[in-house]
Order: sequence, then structure tokens, then C-alpha cells
Amino acid sequence: MLYEGDFSPPAGRFAIVAARFNAFVVDQLLTGAVDALRRHGVSDDRIDTVRVPGSFEIPPVVQKLGKSGKYAAVICLGCVIRGETGHYDHVAGAATNGIAAASVQCGVPVIFGVLTTETLEQAIDRAGAKAGNKGFEAAVTAVEMVNLFAKLPG
Repeated sequence: MLYEGDFSPPAGRFAIVAARFNAFVVDQLLTGAVDALRRHGVSDDRIDTVRVPGSFEIPPVVQKLGKSGKYAAVICLGCVIRGETGHYDHVAGAATNGIAAASVQCGVPVIFGVLTTETLEQAIDRAGAKAGNKGFEAAVTAVEMVNLFAKLPG
């Protein structure tokens, strides 16, 4: 038997965890994510947004929301731009690893929409300028995964 998600209107509530750091980029990702959910039949009253200080703080919030039983999926949005120090490597790595761990532990789809870029220009491009909006793409992935989870046995 083949199991596959689709893009039909999904059931349930969606949580979006969005970092405030680099808000000029993350706000565009958030706008894109909400737009995608709406276009796929998710009404505003089924979308909760949680703001956290930065991408490093996303994982524990995702884990708490995912385990709450209230959400069909959690979408993670943030932006880490490489600077002149090693701080980027620590934050990007911790956010990535923490979100991946929460994804496995909480039992609902957790979607990674955290940009990790070399430059501000790359971040802007991925937040809706030249390379599409990765927040929109993350929300579409959430819709597909929620529908897939609904079809899987067990």
C-alpha cells in the first residue's frame, strides 16, 4: 500500500513558532506561512502564532506545543545569518538539532522553516524576493504532512 500526503484542506489547528530576531526577514516568512495555510483551507481561528526571542529558543516551545495534543502540526520559522564569529554555527546547529529532536519526540509533524544563510541578501531572497518564500513552502509541507499522518496506520 502507498501512503502519501496531499494538499486538501487539513483538519486541526496549526502552531507557528516564529523568532523575533531578524524580524524583518522572519515576518515575511510568517506572512507567507499564514497565506499558504489560508490558501489550503485553514481558517485564521485555527492558526496560533507563538513568538520567541530567537531561533535558539524555538525547540523547547515546539516540543511543548507538539506534546500538548492541541496541534496537528508545528511550523518553525527563524533566520540565522552568518556573522564574523562562530556564534552562527552554535545557534544554527542548536536550532536545527533541537527542532529535529522535538520532531521525533512530540508525535506531530514539525516543519523546519529556519533560514540559515551566509548573507542578509540570501535571507531576503528566501523570504519572498528571488527564491520564493520559504515560510509559504514550510506551511505547504505542514498541510501535506498532516494529511499524510491522518492516512498512516496506528
